[in-house]
Amino acid sequence: MRIVIIDHGSGNLHSAERAFAHVADHPVEITSRPEAVAAADYIVLPGVGAFADCLAGLAALDGMRDALEERVIRQGRPFLGICVGMQLMCARGLEDGTHKGFGWLDGDIAPLFDDIPNGLKVPHMGWNDIETCAPHPVLDGLDRAHFYFVHGYAARNVAPVARADYGGAFAAALGRDNLFGTQFHPEKSQAAGQRLIENFLGWRP
Repeated sequence: MRIVIIDHGSGNLHSAERAFAHVADHPVEITSRPEAVAAADYIVLPGVGAFADCLAGLAALDGMRDALEERVIRQGRPFLGICVGMQLMCARGLEDGTHKGFGWLDGDIAPLFDDIPNGLKVPHMGWNDIETCAPHPVLDGLDRAHFYFVHGYAARNVAPVARADYGGAFAAALGRDNLFGTQFHPEKSQAAGQRLIENFLGWRP
């Protein structure tokens, strides 16, 4: 089994590598090579920072978007997007302009709040529990589990598979077919994060 974590210049790569290596019985490879993605069995796309910057980082890797479309969409290999990696799966990002995402899922990535509720800070940073909205193998045993979040934007106009609350409900996880994404960071979420990674690596969509 070949597990790859995509290096596009923005992500908690070594934290993610350690978290996956702790769980996996197979080597975990950090890569910026499209040919490694084209041969992968499980593909992980982490991301931190701005939507447009992560898009630009991927665009700078010649052939990476084509490799992702081929291996993930046409060949159906399991894909996990983390934080901005999840956001890129959606149709549009509305941070500092309008930017076209992968379009694998409906929805926009918009500010977490139109008006920030009194006493709350943006970005939403820290531990929060999630509530599953529909059964999903990657979330098995994780309803009401605590995960670590760092974000000021969230997915809108798309049905989540899990949600969390921070001044109102927002999408904590998205999924369809062989695609799964988390707004939170499983690699920073201790036992719950390890359980999610185990579930992902055991998933056969």
